[in-house]
Amino acid sequence: MKTLLQINSVVNSGSTGRIAEEIGQTAIAAGWESYIAYGRNERPSSSKLIKIGNNNDIKLHGLKTRLFDRHGLGSRSATDEFIKQIEVIKPDIIHLHNLHGYYINIEVLFHYLKKVNVPVVWTFHDCWPITGHCSYFTFVGCEKWKTQCYECPQKTKYPASYFIDSSRKNYILKKELFTSLSNLTLVSVSQWLSGILNESFLQKYPIKVINNGINTEVFKPSSSNTFRVKYGFEDKFILLGVASIWDERKGLKDYIELSKLLGRDFQIVLVGLTKKQIEQLPDNILGIERTESVEMLAEIYSSANIVLNLSYEETFGLTTVEGFACGTPGIVYNATASPELIDVSTGIVVEQGNINKLTEAIYSIKKKGKEYYSEACVNRAHKLYKKEDRYKEYIQLYNELIS
Repeated sequence: MKTLLQINSVVNSGSTGRIAEEIGQTAIAAGWESYIAYGRNERPSSSKLIKIGNNNDIKLHGLKTRLFDRHGLGSRSATDEFIKQIEVIKPDIIHLHNLHGYYINIEVLFHYLKKVNVPVVWTFHDCWPITGHCSYFTFVGCEKWKTQCYECPQKTKYPASYFIDSSRKNYILKKELFTSLSNLTLVSVSQWLSGILNESFLQKYPIKVINNGINTEVFKPSSSNTFRVKYGFEDKFILLGVASIWDERKGLKDYIELSKLLGRDFQIVLVGLTKKQIEQLPDNILGIERTESVEMLAEIYSSANIVLNLSYEETFGLTTVEGFACGTPGIVYNATASPELIDVSTGIVVEQGNINKLTEAIYSIKKKGKEYYSEACVNRAHKLYKKEDRYKEYIQLYNELIS
C-alpha cells in the first residue's frame, strides 16, 4: 500500500486544515494509507494523525518569533522527534502545506528531505515560503521578495516580531533550504499565485495549478429560514463576509464604510471575528465568532443574498466558492486571485477599495434578485470546484511522481 504524509499547521480546522483532510480522504478512497502531521487544533480525522511537539514547544517558538524574528526556526527537538516517526512510516509522498504556525523547524525538516529524496509536493496557500517574514505582500505594495528581503514593512504583522528584523537572513536561509531539493513539485491554488511563484526563487521547480475544492454535500442550497429567524432578519437583504482571521488585508474597514451607505433593508453579517472585534462593530453589522461547524457555515451562506469578499489579497478565495455552492452570488475586488473565481453569471468584480462602485454592484444584484444567479452559481461550483474532482488531481500527481 502506498503511503501519503501531509504536513500542515492544523488538521481538519480552517481552510487549509479542511483541504488537507479532504486530500487525505481522497487518497484513502484511492487505496493509499494517509497520515497528517500537524502542530495544533486537533480535530477528528479520517487520516492517522501525528502531533508535532506540544503546547510548550509552540509557546517557545512564538517567543523566538516575537523577540528575534526567527519564525520556522524553533521547535528543533519536536522536529527531530517527528523525523523519527517519518522514518518509521516511510511515506511514498510527502505533501507540505503551511509550514508557518509555530510548530516545525524548517532547517531540520529540509535537511532531512534533501537526504531522503522522497518526492515532495508543496501546496502554497500563501506567500510565506518566498519572503523573509510576511505571508502576504501585495496589500503593502512590497516587491522585495523578488530579489532580497530587508527592512520588512510588516515586521509587526503575522508572524509578528516586536524587536528585531531578521527578514534579510530569513530570506537567504529560506532560499538556500527550499531550493536544495531535487524532487520537489509546487502546487499553486490559483493562476495568480502561480505567476507569483514563477517570479520567486522557486521558479526552477515545476508548478501545477490545482484549485481548492469544496464539499458540495455540505455546501448546498437550503430553504431553511433558521438563521434569519434567529436574528430577526426575515425581511433583510443579507450581505455576508467570512474569514478565519479578520484584518486590514481582509477589508474589514471597507465593510464598516459600506455599512454607512446602506439603508435599513440591508444587513451585513461577518463570520470569524474575535470578541473584541465584535464589540467594536457598528450596530448595523452582526458579528459572529469563528465556527468549526461547516453545516452552520453552509446555512449562513444559503441565508445570504450576496457573499462579499473585500479582501485586498487572496491566493484563492474559498468563501466565494462556498457561497456559489449554496446558490449565493458573489462580489469580489479586482485584486490578486479573486477575479478568477467569478463570471458574469455568478457575480460582479469591482474596483479594489471603491465603496461607491461596490454599492452599485450590490444594488445591481439586488435588482435582479438572488434567484437570477443561483443556478449558475451552483453549476459553477460543481463544475470547477467539487472536492472529489480537484483532489483527484493530487492523486494523479502522486502517482506520476512515484511511477
